[in-house]
Amino acid sequence: MEARLNIFGNAAAGKVMRYFGSAGKVITDSALPAATQELVKIRASQINGCGMCLDMHTKDAAAAGETAVRLAMIAAWREATVFTEAERAALELTEQGTRIADAAGGVSDEVWANAAKHYDEDQLVALVSLIALINAYNRLNVINQQPAGDYRVGQFG
Repeated sequence: MEARLNIFGNAAAGKVMRYFGSAGKVITDSALPAATQELVKIRASQINGCGMCLDMHTKDAAAAGETAVRLAMIAAWREATVFTEAERAALELTEQGTRIADAAGGVSDEVWANAAKHYDEDQLVALVSLIALINAYNRLNVINQQPAGDYRVGQFG
C-alpha cells in the first residue's frame, strides 16, 4: 500500500501535524496516567481501523512496559479482568466518544458520570481531548491510506 499524500513531506501537512503534536504534548504532560492514554489511543484506533496508529501505540505501550496480555485484551476490555475500574471507564468513554454517530445523544450521562468518578476535571479535559485528537489522527491516516508496520518506538520524537 502506498499513501495517497506524503503527509511527512508536505509543508501544509507539516503545519497541521505540528499543531496536532502541540495538543498531544499538553495531554502527554497531563495527570492522566500514561498507561490509560495508550489504552485510549489503541481502542479508538481499533474502532477506526487505523493501522498506522495501532502500529505506533501498541509498540509505544509495550516499550513503556505494558504487558502483552493487556494489549491483546483491549478490544475485549468488558470481559477482561486485567483493567482497573478507572481504565474501564476511560475505555467506555473512548468507545462512545469515537462512535458518536452511532448513538442519538453522543456520550451517555451514565458513561460520563462513571468517568467523572475516577478522574478529576483536569484529567477529564485531557481524556476528552485525547479521544478527540486520536480520532483526528485516525481519520487523517485512514483517509490517506497511511501504510503501517514500520514504526519504530520514538520515531516521531
